[in-house]
Amino acid sequence: MFCYQCEQTAKGTGCTVAGVCGKDDNTAALQDLLIEAVKGVAQYAHRARELGAADPQVNLVTVEALFTTVTNVNFDPERLEAEIRKTVDAREKAKALYLKACTDKGIDPETITGPAEFIPANTLVELIEQGRNVGIELRKASLGDDIAGLQELLTYGMKGSAAYADHAHILGYDNEEIYAYFHKALNALAEGVSEVDTLLALNLECGEFNLKTMELLDKANTGKYGHPVPTPVRITPVEGKAILISGHDLLDLELLLQQTEGKGINIYTHGEMLPANGYPELKKYSHFVGNYGGAWQDQKKEFDAFPGAILMTTNCIQKPKETYKDRIFTCGLVAWPGVIHISDHNFQPVIDAALAADGFSETVEEKTILVGFAHNAVLAVADKVIEAVKSGDIKHFFLMGGCDGAKPGRNYYTEFAQAVPDDCVILTLGCAKYRFNKLEFGDIGGIPRLLDCGQCNDAFSAIKIASALAEAFECEVNDLPLSMIISWYEQKAVAVLLTLLHLGVKNIKLGPSLPAFITPTVLNVLVEKFNIAPSTTVEADLKETLGLVNA
Repeated sequence: MFCYQCEQTAKGTGCTVAGVCGKDDNTAALQDLLIEAVKGVAQYAHRARELGAADPQVNLVTVEALFTTVTNVNFDPERLEAEIRKTVDAREKAKALYLKACTDKGIDPETITGPAEFIPANTLVELIEQGRNVGIELRKASLGDDIAGLQELLTYGMKGSAAYADHAHILGYDNEEIYAYFHKALNALAEGVSEVDTLLALNLECGEFNLKTMELLDKANTGKYGHPVPTPVRITPVEGKAILISGHDLLDLELLLQQTEGKGINIYTHGEMLPANGYPELKKYSHFVGNYGGAWQDQKKEFDAFPGAILMTTNCIQKPKETYKDRIFTCGLVAWPGVIHISDHNFQPVIDAALAADGFSETVEEKTILVGFAHNAVLAVADKVIEAVKSGDIKHFFLMGGCDGAKPGRNYYTEFAQAVPDDCVILTLGCAKYRFNKLEFGDIGGIPRLLDCGQCNDAFSAIKIASALAEAFECEVNDLPLSMIISWYEQKAVAVLLTLLHLGVKNIKLGPSLPAFITPTVLNVLVEKFNIAPSTTVEADLKETLGLVNA
């Protein structure tokens, strides 16, 4: 195997024996094969769309195939086999759509080669062997590290954006333009696009369409659950039976809340589900009592200690310990071999497991943290923020967000947050906030110094806030007293980074280490165009961002 799509990849170069994430070489091969299969879908879907034909099911299979291969999503070979076969079925549907469109237009269809010709083997063992023949190493050998890395950057950006598109679709929101981009870019990869300028353009275009996707998801979440409002969230247990829900999918949480109402079970969020506590239509449930634990990488210890059932939605799963394997469940695209998967949104097995578990024996003294500072909440007090900047009460803004991880060096973000001067405000989003969101930061004239904008996809909120500030001060975003200190781990953070680059945002500090798929040559291009740089030390980076290097 070879995989370098996440920040914790082995030795900073690539996992070759087994994934640090927990996937084995068989799972890695199947994931590579699934990406090959979805490229074949795109070859036909892209051409069909150019002739005015598209299919919702083909669109959905495309985003699900991409999302399924995001880090810490699907580790189950049997479910991956089913995804591959479903994707090939969608390719045949797209092919028929294309051929009919050609007939209707009176034109001859193209003879399409490459991934479009893929014929899946009959057995799982044979599929795994097919997957070993389509991995990254083959393209690295034939195209070189620079081109292969740019192709992978594009692939990972699409994987992250597909996750957001899938979340939006689940809530009934779709945008044909977004699906059209996925098919266009995947088709380009299927055809072996290898020009640096073309690949850079496709990557920035990925950022453009990821912005549209995040906006769509924002509309989906707020349209169904209301705009988040500033909310103190309990982070200490309440006596009673309990279910912990982790991941990102708000619909799963809503259905769980509905199905547990009146059953004496308290619901707690974990990881990226924390921001759900700020949505009016979710927080109205009296048994939705708060948040337990921190970021995804701490789940083995936290899930082991949690005295109830656990529901994993979307991604962020790790190999479960045997001590809680019988009370953890998955749904949606997330899967682990041997863990019960719920495919119909009937969470009765989770409820039964919670009722059978001990639950919390006592209520611990209440402690809270604040969430709910998405764009609507912050912009509602924009006049106070602007006045605080003009009066000098607020000197600088730091956007400290992204994905957290287990690799050493991430204490940088805790130390950086602690070192930020008292006259500065920190905007945060994603699970990176767990490095510092339980610290005390106080406020500036009633404005909290730590503003939690939400999940990683809520980078859209941070962008809207920054854009509003730039408009108020009649300047560009790059001219604001705003610094971006970004932590990345997996492909959704890559998608957000591409969005920031598409918007022309410069001077981003990225860490704790740079992506292995960004070669020195490509990094030089990013430095030249955007002055992107790796994080160094807290002292040096803080001095640079505050303009104190020569002070």
